[in-house]
Amino acid sequence: MAIVKENTVLVISYYFPPSGGPGVQRVLKFVKYLRSYGWQPVVLTVKDADYPARDESLLAEIPEDVPVYRMQIFEPYNAYRKLTGKKAGTAVDVNTIPKPGEKRSLQERLAEFIRATFFIPDARMGWRKHAVREGLQIIEKHNIKAIYSSSPPYTCSVIARDLKRKTGIPWIAGFRDPWRGFLSAPNRWFLPNAIDRGMERSTYAECDRMEVAWKGIRKDFQEKYPDIPSDKVHHLPNGFDSADFPMVEVVDDEVFTVTYTGSMYGKRNPETFFAAVSQLVEEGKVKLEDIELQFIGRFGGEVREMFEHPVLAPRITVKEYMPHADSVRHLFQSDALLMVVDDFKGNEEIVPGKVYEYIGSGRPILTLAPKGAVAEVIAETASGKTARSSDIDAIAAMFLEYYNQWKSGSLGLDQKKELVSRYERKEIAGKLAGLLTDVSK
Repeated sequence: MAIVKENTVLVISYYFPPSGGPGVQRVLKFVKYLRSYGWQPVVLTVKDADYPARDESLLAEIPEDVPVYRMQIFEPYNAYRKLTGKKAGTAVDVNTIPKPGEKRSLQERLAEFIRATFFIPDARMGWRKHAVREGLQIIEKHNIKAIYSSSPPYTCSVIARDLKRKTGIPWIAGFRDPWRGFLSAPNRWFLPNAIDRGMERSTYAECDRMEVAWKGIRKDFQEKYPDIPSDKVHHLPNGFDSADFPMVEVVDDEVFTVTYTGSMYGKRNPETFFAAVSQLVEEGKVKLEDIELQFIGRFGGEVREMFEHPVLAPRITVKEYMPHADSVRHLFQSDALLMVVDDFKGNEEIVPGKVYEYIGSGRPILTLAPKGAVAEVIAETASGKTARSSDIDAIAAMFLEYYNQWKSGSLGLDQKKELVSRYERKEIAGKLAGLLTDVSK
């Protein structure tokens, strides 16, 4: 049944429930809250996709009056798994980004060459032609006034670009990560890189507005294409939805519980954190039986090996990916939270989405990150402490401070609540609604 409301926006996103993981939260909350600002979403997404994680519980968060069009998509990852000898169902993303210096098998190098050469802009390129055809029908049926795309995958941006070219409807391109040259991007040789660059440049040039989840994406855009006006780019940070937060009874716990939620692989790993905590245990400053280090999510093989730490293994608890609501409950049942940001040159501007959920929980955050955006948001909201992941002594010092506060019963935060409230998902959706209204005038 066609929507009769005046302001309708076509939302193009690969990640949408039942997809799980951090990528889905941003677009799901936009869809949930745009309606409060006079914009009715219509979603174009995929069906039976090879998601890195699934969370069926998120389906209940899709408003009943939001039409969702799901399309079949060819996913090449089963072929990748066979080529590289990985088991069916193995999560591809957490097992394809190697640590620095890690040797790769001939099969893995061949698979990477195929990916870099033929899958442009990414492995979801097979969706493009059919999505454009379906999108044109949706635009006519629902009297679409604006288009919003969420990337990665960057195929979503190309689909939106094609639809704008065919219809002239204004388009806002959303980015959770930069495009070419980012951590997860393949190392392409000249010809495929030129094709990819052409897609990237045309997307940036032809969209009416861009919204970016962290400021470094805007900086990347400005450095690559200084001739394209950068005033079209708007920073809409990730956030937290307090409606997701459970009512958890406060109890006196017998152990100091530090929790990490999310994915870990490659450069993002707990190696130095474990080194710092084990140092404290061996020095007698922390009792091993007093602590629990809890890891919830999806982990690469090299990280799972780290969980078998010779000193800390008895106090490390690993739980597989779980529904988002359950993961959030564990945050509130913890004494402190661990945040690990990949520490490499150029990564200073990255702000993972879960930073804001951590902040919203009100629990002290132990952050391993380079000086930059994450450290700034933690400091400005007074939500925890930060140390470089290479500085084991500094990590040990902040762990010990919170541990001693826990022992004395004085652990807590004096957050700047007015700054924390700026990161409510509903508030950020209102900013996107403002951009939609602006471009559709």
